[in-house]
Amino acid sequence: MAETVHFSHRPVMLEPCMEGLQIKPDGIYIDGTAGGAGHSSAIASRLGERGRLIALDQDETAVAVASERLSVFGERARVVRSNFCELASVCESLGIDRIDGLLLDLGVSSYQLDTAERGFSYQADAPLDMRMDVRNPLTARTVVNEYSEDALRRILFEYGEERFSSRIASNIIRERAKAPIETTGELVEIIKRSIPLAQRDGGHHPAKRSFQALRIEVNSELDVIAPAIRSAVRLLSPGGRIAIITFHSLEDRIVKQTFSELAQGCTCPKNFPICVCGRRPEVKVITKKPILPDAEELEINPRARSAKLRVAERL
Repeated sequence: MAETVHFSHRPVMLEPCMEGLQIKPDGIYIDGTAGGAGHSSAIASRLGERGRLIALDQDETAVAVASERLSVFGERARVVRSNFCELASVCESLGIDRIDGLLLDLGVSSYQLDTAERGFSYQADAPLDMRMDVRNPLTARTVVNEYSEDALRRILFEYGEERFSSRIASNIIRERAKAPIETTGELVEIIKRSIPLAQRDGGHHPAKRSFQALRIEVNSELDVIAPAIRSAVRLLSPGGRIAIITFHSLEDRIVKQTFSELAQGCTCPKNFPICVCGRRPEVKVITKKPILPDAEELEINPRARSAKLRVAERL
């Protein structure tokens, strides 16, 4: 049974998300990152008999657990194994041409972090994997052992904002020339040796940034955000809302910029007497500044400390 899997995922900023979505009892909603079904359950519980929730996740364990937990809602809730970037095709296959809201929680689930063999955590020694979808042929082992030094440096610097990316990449190349790097533990030791003790951020594990960077590369996390937002906005009914939780600055920047672009109207030069571009705003940004978790939530769920919530509404 799915529930025998220890899949604990405390939904981040649950009430602000529900308020942001302004759920209508007869609406159609998508949770693009079902995880442990915390947000999904909250959405489904606010729907009436005519309402509908579609929960998506690319992780097969999440799909199994979410299906079990959402079964109490009967036909009102359905779980589909898919990446949220495939939102349009999922809706088409289900005969859905309009939705009333979309929620995305872009964080890694507690289950994925806490399950050592998934290879997401720098706290346990495990095979280098980091795939959210095990059907993905690309693993962290492949990236670490087959990417060029320049590619590794770029990934660590751009996706992890790691100051010592060049030194880490160089040491990875040196070590893998002796033998393939197989485990998270081996990689952590290489990273530790690459960062001078005096330069380490005392509040974070020295491998945190590098592991984030590799995870983003393996799962193409940043590449899918903007296209998914645009796809969702095209599906939203007027007044429908999209709410997105991010956990690091790279994600948040993409969400903020994409919302801003979609909220922009005419782009003609100011000296044009009339608009010739014909561009009209597609959304209204509800959150001029991101919503942050409050002190009470941070005390209960420390993993929420870097979370930011942004909301936009379809015009």
